[in-house]
Amino acid sequence: MKRAYELAAETMVAAAGKVAVLTGAGISVASGIPDFRSSQGLWARYDPMEYAEISSFKRNPEKVWAMLEEMLAVVEQAHCNRAHEYLAELEKKGVLRTVITQNIDGLHQAAGSCDVIEFHGTTRNLVCLRCGWRWPGFRLSELQKLPPKCHKCDAIMKPEVVFFGEQIPQTALIKASEAAESSKVMLVIGTSANVYPAADMPALTKRSGGRVIEINLEPTPLSTSVADQTIFGPAAVVLAGIESACDKLLTGRRLI
Repeated sequence: MKRAYELAAETMVAAAGKVAVLTGAGISVASGIPDFRSSQGLWARYDPMEYAEISSFKRNPEKVWAMLEEMLAVVEQAHCNRAHEYLAELEKKGVLRTVITQNIDGLHQAAGSCDVIEFHGTTRNLVCLRCGWRWPGFRLSELQKLPPKCHKCDAIMKPEVVFFGEQIPQTALIKASEAAESSKVMLVIGTSANVYPAADMPALTKRSGGRVIEINLEPTPLSTSVADQTIFGPAAVVLAGIESACDKLLTGRRLI
């Protein structure tokens, strides 16, 4: 396993400053946020097409907010874990450039990552579908009752996350695609690679001549078709090994 970490580090340090990372739910499980699709996740108890589809929200927002309250309570209590912190440290050292995340929990920013593209939005902000007013930095504790109402038009607000049936924010899609295409290496962590268009990002890097390193607990569609190297194991454990190997290679070098 040590050699696998060293190989990944060699690839990343050689491409320092042009390394992107794509993260999925797996990186936040250690923070206490179960993968929505796991046996412990929300979709085991709530039908996603009934509670996470935009037409369902518009039809019965009060019902959907019953699920959202539970989800937001879990996210608000979560703290970044060592995997998030290792990525932030690699950014500070000049190896990693951009984090593209499918997660909506804000834990990359909490760990100190600066260049983060939130592909599916964030639970930290609310938006009014009627007038477009935004409530940044929303917390459940700020309310006496749910669902929250728009301060401008009194309509029920929704988290600024991408529901099924909604388009990926154009800005996030463009930035993520540009980052993927211009990166010499993409590190893919904790994603099933089954949710599109996010799952296309590693392929964009590969088609542009870059290399793809995957970290996951089990094989994914990327493992045999796109990834140049796959390392199986918990994200924090693998990233600890990779960062340590990077540090040895960076000794005596100045990247930033």
